[in-house]
Amino acid sequence: MSKVTIWHNPRCSKSRSTLGLLTERGLDPEIVKYLDDAPSIDQIRAALALLDIPAIKMMRAKEPLFKELGLNKSDDEEILINAMANHSKLIERPIVFANGKAAIGRPPESVLEIL
Repeated sequence: MSKVTIWHNPRCSKSRSTLGLLTERGLDPEIVKYLDDAPSIDQIRAALALLDIPAIKMMRAKEPLFKELGLNKSDDEEILINAMANHSKLIERPIVFANGKAAIGRPPESVLEIL
């Protein structure tokens, strides 16, 4: 199996549950604490391509910061991607990467299909 990576927030229950699912299956994923080590614009674009979703679907639109920044669900992709790159708190979590694919762990079991 290829390397497994998780964009993880240890304070998030869904992120912890997803990491638990991976380790229960004997996997030792690379853990990227994306709030401390924010993904670049290119990494965000790559994640979106693997997820095959628009930027808004990878965002925490209910996060107060989303509204504080004046963002809107209908904003242009580049605006949303830049917002995620500059404010990693806006990135939905967790995101797991494996086998050339990606999945958002909401619910945590949804990542199993890419393993």
